[in-house]
Order: sequence, then structure tokens, then C-alpha cells
Amino acid sequence: MPESDCLFCKIRDGLIPAKIVHQDEHCLAFEDINPQAPTHVLFIPRKHIATVNDITAEDRELVGSLSMAAAKVARERGHADTGYRVVMNTQRDAGQTVFHIHLHLLAGRTLHWPPG
Repeated sequence: MPESDCLFCKIRDGLIPAKIVHQDEHCLAFEDINPQAPTHVLFIPRKHIATVNDITAEDRELVGSLSMAAAKVARERGHADTGYRVVMNTQRDAGQTVFHIHLHLLAGRTLHWPPG
């Protein structure tokens, strides 16, 4: 999918509104429009990367910044001690519906395992 057709690139570029909760030079985070938990935030890199399979060695810092940002938001929302889940789906069978890598932060309720 070309970057120009990517939903998350359009959010990144301000073409589609979103409730932004974090942004820095590497990533952008916003509330999921179909939350699966009381806290459900998506963290995307500013660079378009379609799937985890497309991450390169050059993307290490960029991808690592998603986890750091998720931990920061989890702490700010009071989930660091009670627990939270971070998930990155890859390809359709794993539930990836937008082909721009994104990390899900889920918290605010008991999360069971396995997830489904």
C-alpha cells in the first residue's frame, strides 16, 4: 500500500483527526477508535513501515521508541504497577488491519491469556 493511501500516515499528517496523547520526533500516539480496553492507545512510527517483516536494522531506534512511549503513557495513566499489555500484530491472520506498524497499549481491566 502506498503511503498516500495509509490511514495512519493520514493521521500522522493531520489529514484525519485523532485524539493525540503523545508525540515526539520518532512516534505519534492516539486513542484507538474501537477500544478493546478502558485504555487503548496506538503508537505509530512517523516513518511508514508496513509490517514487522519490513523493519530494518536502521529502524531499531525508531521501533524501540514505540515501547518507550507506551511505557511513559502507561505510567502517566497509572497502569505501571497494576499492569498493561503491549501488542504488535503482523499480517492479516494476526489481526493487522492497517498496514503501518503500530503498537497497541491495552490497560484498565484484567487482560486474560491467551488473548484469542
